[in-house]
Amino acid sequence: MGQLTTREFRSILGRFASGVTVVTTELDGEIGGMTVSAFSSVALEPPLVLVCLTIDKPATKLVFRSGRFAVNILSSGQEQVSEDFAYLDPGERFDRWEWAPGPHGLPLLAGTLASLECRVVQRYEAGDHVIFVGEAIGGEIGDDEDPLIYTQGEYRRLTP
Repeated sequence: MGQLTTREFRSILGRFASGVTVVTTELDGEIGGMTVSAFSSVALEPPLVLVCLTIDKPATKLVFRSGRFAVNILSSGQEQVSEDFAYLDPGERFDRWEWAPGPHGLPLLAGTLASLECRVVQRYEAGDHVIFVGEAIGGEIGDDEDPLIYTQGEYRRLTP
């Protein structure tokens, strides 16, 4: 059996269903954000989560500088939010969607299932990504809807 190709690896990972988030940050009035499916809880004590961000993106560079980020967990009706934060020019991403600074000053999107405000406690470079481990310093529970699910290159809905 030969070496696993990038295309094969991507196809295999695409079978894994994940929730969809938008990770946001702020520093001195500059805001940034990007769509992220690589998000996970790490520990309850202390409350830790991780996000994996593409290393060369403007939002990632802003997280490096600010040392903090918010995770906005998207609901099933927020496919367009996910698309816009993935593909729009970084300067346009916040123009289309309602948001407000959270208690700790990080941009929180309206209509999400929940959000966490975090301070970076560790980071690891891994290939073309950076893994940020953040301690949750604040959080909000939003709308009571189904989560936005992504698998095999498309959005899916939960079915009963």
